[in-house]
Amino acid sequence: MILCIGNVLTDEELLLAQMKLESAAFIDGKVTAGWHARLVKDNTQLSKDSPVLEDLRSLINMDQHSHRLKQKAARPKYIHPRSEKNRLRGMAYGTHTDDALMRSQNQLMRSDISFTLFLNSPDDYQGGELVIESSEGEQDYKLPAGSMIVYPSSTLHRVETVTEGVRLAAVSWVQSLIRDPYEREILFDLETVRQSIFEQSGKTGEFDLLSKTHANLLRKWVEC
Repeated sequence: MILCIGNVLTDEELLLAQMKLESAAFIDGKVTAGWHARLVKDNTQLSKDSPVLEDLRSLINMDQHSHRLKQKAARPKYIHPRSEKNRLRGMAYGTHTDDALMRSQNQLMRSDISFTLFLNSPDDYQGGELVIESSEGEQDYKLPAGSMIVYPSSTLHRVETVTEGVRLAAVSWVQSLIRDPYEREILFDLETVRQSIFEQSGKTGEFDLLSKTHANLLRKWVEC
């Protein structure tokens, strides 16, 4: 399931992130890439020891826990953030799939879901589209500042070459409480319908039955 979410950050949060990144020191992105990804990765990113990364981690985690739509889609257990910067001309990240296992704050985690949070306006740079491959072909995404795209970490994807300007993005991975993507989508659909019924008709017998089914599937599928 690929999900685009607008207005994930408030204007104040977005401005704060941009200000912190403006003065931050970036390192070669190849440092954290796997041996095969280094062949196609050409960008810069915050060091894992950067105090700005910790500030962004707090911002992303706070937002992750407050945004209901992302909660429904991702069911996060662990979150591993990073901020990257495709600086000026020629930078890109070629076709790759994200590492299955990552270490964040001394915690080994499985990457189930990836998300890219766009931190500056698409008018600030040329190129830089996120392209995700699926059975339906390739789809490119270049969202407004403060918007996020959530997608399976198992996909092949790339960032097209930035031909002009600077592209700022926070990239993060989630280990979900629901490991199977099809089960996550079933729960997402059930929760969406359940909320719609409640908004239209209140707490009805149908709502209660859906709530029971949703809760029992969570009990069946959640990996704590």
